Amino acid sequence: MASLNPSDNLFDRRGFLQKSALATLTTLLGTDIVFADKLPQHYLPMAFEVDPMATKNKGLVVLSDKPWNVETPAHLLDDAITPADKLFIRNNGLMPEKVDPASWTLTINGESVKQAKTYKLDDLKKHFKHYTYQLVLECAGNGRSGYFPKTSGNQWTDGGVGCAEWTGVRLKDILADVGLKDDAVYIGYYGKDVHISLDPKKEAISRGVPMRKALEDETLVAWAMNGQDIPLVNGAPLRLVVGGWPASTSGKWLHTIAVRNKVHDGTKMTGKSYKVPINPVEPGVDPPESQFKIIESMPVKSLVTFPQTGAMLTKGQTLNLRGHAWAGDRSVREVAVSHDFGATWQKADLKPPKNRLAWQHWTATIKFPQPGYYELWARATDDAGVSQPMVMPQWNPEGYCNNACHRIAVKVGA
Repeated sequence: MASLNPSDNLFDRRGFLQKSALATLTTLLGTDIVFADKLPQHYLPMAFEVDPMATKNKGLVVLSDKPWNVETPAHLLDDAITPADKLFIRNNGLMPEKVDPASWTLTINGESVKQAKTYKLDDLKKHFKHYTYQLVLECAGNGRSGYFPKTSGNQWTDGGVGCAEWTGVRLKDILADVGLKDDAVYIGYYGKDVHISLDPKKEAISRGVPMRKALEDETLVAWAMNGQDIPLVNGAPLRLVVGGWPASTSGKWLHTIAVRNKVHDGTKMTGKSYKVPINPVEPGVDPPESQFKIIESMPVKSLVTFPQTGAMLTKGQTLNLRGHAWAGDRSVREVAVSHDFGATWQKADLKPPKNRLAWQHWTATIKFPQPGYYELWARATDDAGVSQPMVMPQWNPEGYCNNACHRIAVKVGA
């Protein structure tokens, strides 16, 4: 497939596929590309992309093993509530080898607490009201492989996301028990993950969120996932869960939360980590650090979870699509699907979320006008009227927040 790279001479001066290239692609597919005249500029049908999922779509895909970074193919995210064995793994360091829930403690300290306190896990369970929410966690780098030119970092496709059900106590209830000073502006977490260098003086990651997010009802200090103890790989026995923001703010193996009188300056909070340019930049340009801002609410996005890409259909067969949509701190107002490369859109049936910051499920029935190759695209619009870009959003040098339309490829037989 090396000859079918977008950098090759497949496109004319306006960026559209040349007729000769279309003929070659049609020959390789063994069928017509229906609606080929609707292909966006510089767009290569996904059947010809170099897809890291192509030979690994029977299970989770390991992007790196030190530290563990593992994503889930879209068709395995079809569950309404993401099971533990299908939730992506994004680690910045090494997991602690052993944890003891009986002796585990959480300390609340920092410049802006009235008096630091330490709680045993059992104290948290006994002294505070329990809450359960379905919350979307998404890696900020989810979709990084879709940027052109390529950026550094793990090349996530679309599977760095999930919506599990978390149970714990509200962080704001713990902070109220400790008491906050008037100058509190941020929280920062600390976990027991180990830096990959094994240097005990180095932190693997220590991020945080502003107080307005820390004090939301849905921000939890959780010990259970889908009604069971959190698995070790997902942060047992205690983790922070901050729905709708980059999953890096949901610290695993949680032992300390510091309430700060300034923006938290822990590991991965400084430099360009988890930041995007303040102003649009030309692809390939890397502005100075002063021109970056911290990522907060994640952008509107959707997935097609059924069927799996590559489905073969018979002539005249209709197809029932389904998937999920989410929008960071916002809710999703509408999902639409397209079978003609975004030239026209059909409204899907969209369900309300289980609770704020949960993803929403959608379904749609597609009819195909003739045999051939099709791509089915999904596009969500949030409650502020912001829609997903069709192919690629504004490029950024760290490869964050790619919320381009998810798509699958299908063939309809003659």
